[in-house]
Amino acid sequence: MKKETVLGTLKRDYQLWIMIVPAIIVIVIFNYIPMYGIQLAFRDYDFTKGLTGGEWRGLFYFKQFFDSYLFADLMKNTIFISLATIILGFPAPIILALLLNQVKWKRAKKTLQTTVYLPHFISIVVMVGLLNVLLSPNTGIIGYILTAAGFGDVNLLGSTKTFVGVYVLSDIWQHCGWNSIIYLAALSTVDPQLYDSSKIDGANRWQTIRHVDIPALIPTIVILFVLGMGNVLGTGFEKVFLMQNALNLPVSEVISTYVYKIGIISNQFSYSAAIGLFNTVINFVFLYVVNALSRKYSDISLW
Repeated sequence: MKKETVLGTLKRDYQLWIMIVPAIIVIVIFNYIPMYGIQLAFRDYDFTKGLTGGEWRGLFYFKQFFDSYLFADLMKNTIFISLATIILGFPAPIILALLLNQVKWKRAKKTLQTTVYLPHFISIVVMVGLLNVLLSPNTGIIGYILTAAGFGDVNLLGSTKTFVGVYVLSDIWQHCGWNSIIYLAALSTVDPQLYDSSKIDGANRWQTIRHVDIPALIPTIVILFVLGMGNVLGTGFEKVFLMQNALNLPVSEVISTYVYKIGIISNQFSYSAAIGLFNTVINFVFLYVVNALSRKYSDISLW
């Protein structure tokens, strides 16, 4: 069979290509063209010479970051928060989707779905404000309950022992419902005859979930896990930065917040560009390795 050429594919699917041309243009303008600024990581940035000027320094700023006394702490904090979010947060929407899929009363199911989706639309600023109000050791409801239970004045946002737990659990609460949508969509494609067959075979709900629902979710789970591992050092800037204070800084200072402070506040643009490029390269390596392992052992991959 003759292999179809690229031109033949374009002619056959020209309507689809016309539809995605605007998206391709946006990606090129906002994602690829600005990549020429990567050279800042290898130069001494000079306002008078623009982005393409300045003395060439090679890997100087990368070495400066690796030799920094903060390097080990930044890597440890970033990886720990990211892995905690993945380990605890990744299974949460899967479990929620499986539970919601078991609800047969349509009105109750829609009400539950709407309820768990709503926190996703709360802005990060409002979310952190709610955490400050609820967790305050003096005036917060949760802080008051902990004090009444005999734990004393526990400052959950100011403790290095509880910061990561508060960050991860609040993130799960806010996004778990929204992230379950894609799993519910995958479950909606399951052939109803499989459920009928499981009932005939005498399977209970847990057995149905185990042998019908979970296998149907595995391709989606693998793809989303690969994408998640590609952002293992990409701990969100906004929420961590807003939750930071002098008390929790030893565990809350991550690469993204450090880049902001070094680049924007201290005006060390070349140094911050080098740190950001290092972060991106590590994320790409994680993505490539996990995708290769997924392709090797499950035949499911992004490419």
